[in-house]
Amino acid sequence: MRNDDDFRFATIPPMINSLFDDIEHRILSPLSCLREFDNQWVLEFDLPLVNKKDIKVTFDEDTINVEAKLNEKYSEKQIGDVTKFEYFKKSLSLPEKIDNKKTTAQFQKGRLVIKIPKKVIGHQVKIT
Repeated sequence: MRNDDDFRFATIPPMINSLFDDIEHRILSPLSCLREFDNQWVLEFDLPLVNKKDIKVTFDEDTINVEAKLNEKYSEKQIGDVTKFEYFKKSLSLPEKIDNKKTTAQFQKGRLVIKIPKKVIGHQVKIT
């Protein structure tokens, strides 16, 4: 007869963040949202514990890269291990037909908002 105290089965909680975070390089992946409007795309990133001067936004051919250094280390404990993160980093593929040279960005209260205008290829002429 087996005593319940002799055998214990522990389940490991899903580590969704670890799929996107880079634990080896101590990099967190920030929450982000991409929304489309008539004339622009709006990208929003949550960047808590970050100063404006420590944010870097760059474009590659069809990708936007956002990097930010945390102003204090963020620690996370998972399954007995403590990981200290120092950076946020995320790369997103962008839709076609954007005008990245006219892109603007604003950082306020831990939220980075990037506005990327759509490239105007042609326009309709109004006949009066």
